[in-house]
Amino acid sequence: MIPNATATARTLAVPGVRLHYVVRGTGPLLVLLGAPMDADSFAPLADLMATDHTVVTTDPRGVHRSVQDDPERDSTPQLRADDVSRLLVHLDAGPADVLGSSGGAVTALALAQAYPGQVGTVVAHEPPVVDLLDDAARARHHAATEHQIATYLAGDVLGAWAHFMADANIELPEGALEMMFGGERAPRQVADERFWFAHELRGTTNWLPDIAALRAGGVRIVAGIGEDSAGETCDHTTRALAAALGVGPTMFPGGHIAFAEDPDGFADRLRAVLRGN
Repeated sequence: MIPNATATARTLAVPGVRLHYVVRGTGPLLVLLGAPMDADSFAPLADLMATDHTVVTTDPRGVHRSVQDDPERDSTPQLRADDVSRLLVHLDAGPADVLGSSGGAVTALALAQAYPGQVGTVVAHEPPVVDLLDDAARARHHAATEHQIATYLAGDVLGAWAHFMADANIELPEGALEMMFGGERAPRQVADERFWFAHELRGTTNWLPDIAALRAGGVRIVAGIGEDSAGETCDHTTRALAAALGVGPTMFPGGHIAFAEDPDGFADRLRAVLRGN
């Protein structure tokens, strides 16, 4: 069983990767998933939720400390869901409640789809499930993704991120892109960024959920949207997911990365959602 521990980092060998994960707190099991975000990105939220939950965070395969045997292997939602499933078996815990955000929300949906017995509630916060959009929007987003990847691999980092933000319909303040992705940066940040564009972005945004399987699996799925995300691509995709599942969207404070920008407000809302409110 999971020990009563605070911020204990461990590693689990699963097929193709040594998975880095961190366990905090005690209580009902809650897993926080990102992609490309690593475990550190969720640390403030995890600390808050660990006051009344056992919280597990991970680096997804190929990112930061979760080193793959083949560093050029693509990361897909199915592979990441299998990693999380193996981690839950290893911990001998569950069923787990899961919050996934962005690409991590796609992982969480893939986990619920493939392993419904291991999951209680999935909070899918702004998953980029573009294949649930209409044909024209789907084609436009897939073409934009290929353009972003090609631009990045050609060496135009800022251009790739500019195209990414434009496709996501996320507006940044003037100069923010250069501050975030320009100049000298840590080698690990650059490596994780390259992995995202080269090996993670396409598989994440090309994944189409099996709505019939999700509905039949018995997992409670919450389609979460940030209050400040209106009009953004992940607002549209999450509403499409909610409509396909026959549920209403659930609003959270903040925008796409509110779990990091406002962890206190996000934690309050997450607790209420997990209680069914």
